[in-house]
Amino acid sequence: MRAESRAESAPAARRKGAFVAVALALSCIQLDFVALNLAVPGIAAELGITVSAAQWTLSAYMLAIGCFFIVGGRVGDVFGRRGTLLAGTALFAAGSAGCALAPGLGPLVAARVAQGVGAAFVFPVSVSVITNTFPEQTRARALGAVFGVANVGTALGPFVGGGLTEGPGWRWIFWLMAPLSLLSLLIALVYVPDSRDASAPRQLDLLGCALIVCSLATLTLAVERGDAWGWESARTLACFAVAVVAGALFLVRERRARHPLVDLRLFRNVPYVLVTGMGSLTNMGYGVTVFLATLYLQGVRGLSPLVAGTVFLAPALLVAVSGPLGVRLGRHMRPTAVMALAGALAGTGMFVLAGVDAWWLYVPVFAWCGLGLGLGWTYSSVATQQVVAPARAGEASGVLLTFLVTLGAIALAGTAAAISAMTPQRPPEEAYDAILRLGGVVIAAAAVAVMVVRHRLVALDRVPPLSMRPREDGRGPIGTRGDR
Repeated sequence: MRAESRAESAPAARRKGAFVAVALALSCIQLDFVALNLAVPGIAAELGITVSAAQWTLSAYMLAIGCFFIVGGRVGDVFGRRGTLLAGTALFAAGSAGCALAPGLGPLVAARVAQGVGAAFVFPVSVSVITNTFPEQTRARALGAVFGVANVGTALGPFVGGGLTEGPGWRWIFWLMAPLSLLSLLIALVYVPDSRDASAPRQLDLLGCALIVCSLATLTLAVERGDAWGWESARTLACFAVAVVAGALFLVRERRARHPLVDLRLFRNVPYVLVTGMGSLTNMGYGVTVFLATLYLQGVRGLSPLVAGTVFLAPALLVAVSGPLGVRLGRHMRPTAVMALAGALAGTGMFVLAGVDAWWLYVPVFAWCGLGLGLGWTYSSVATQQVVAPARAGEASGVLLTFLVTLGAIALAGTAAAISAMTPQRPPEEAYDAILRLGGVVIAAAAVAVMVVRHRLVALDRVPPLSMRPREDGRGPIGTRGDR
């Protein structure tokens, strides 16, 4: 049965159950990551280790999740999205329990790796589950609502992390995640229907998997630990070299494989490339802005983690509403146009935030940043599903998420290195402002570039114009080529 026919025939109860299961799983993943950022000092104090060593609880998670996004998305497409979602959710729940019970740093890092692999399977498969469960008429709205609910986890993260760390302890972050993940698993077991790419044989490019995991693992490791090891150290340079060689071999393998892990023709889809590029930039901006705001609020303003979390409430709430907002905009604008608007909002917001000191202006401008940056990286997951075939939804989502996470890690590492280089000569707040201004200019310029490229594609009749005017025959919007 074709994906569209299967989605239309799915009972309403199944759709609602699938929505709840996916939204709850994604909320757990979002909440877990944001909350743990504020718990690192508490972990270091309880386990008797340095804060730098405790940082491995974040690095290991990023390493695992970044490496397995592409694999998780394609496994779902080839072997079935329901089973992949169940396996990923179960692994995330088990990893959460392992983190809560970990007696030392080693077991804690190992459990975080398990959490990361589980999350890497859940995230892209969740997107493709919604894509293949809901019919085209309501698919974008469902995806937007899913990310809106999931981003509530982002909004609650600072309160959960700060509150539990200062209260009963950081382990309760994971004790909260374990039962919520199990609840998502049980709901998915009952309601999520199975689907897969019927055109693909049940074979996985194992060599391709090994090469992409090796490339991304060494790249992420070099970026995450480069500042601690030294950017010119043998370990860092060796990791970068292995990443480049493995990445090149992966591209060669995918061009020759009979059933590739990633169909490289995906990158001939210009709207997909534009959406992925803009989504990656706004996600980089989101990570950098949150990182710099945390340093500014706690280091310059002297706020406690819990009070700083209160300041994050306004931008976090606007990030949460950015998913449904993107879908509403998508009813009147093409996906690339929504992404360009997000970039314009995000870029100008970051630039203005760099010059704001007064609280009465800082909080609303910070919220403005949250809206633009959240709209960019949230709607990118919705937009990619609108410009690719549903059968390849998991693959497209996995590639997008890999770019988002990997480039986000690179941006954070670059920001930390830039601060280290600038702070001996200038106060920390001046370094923070300079980075924010640069990021804002880059993102705003990228938004302009997206619209310029899109205008050129319209002139070449490669994509439809921005107009959503209905066809004269009443069959829907004009143009179905690529950027729908």
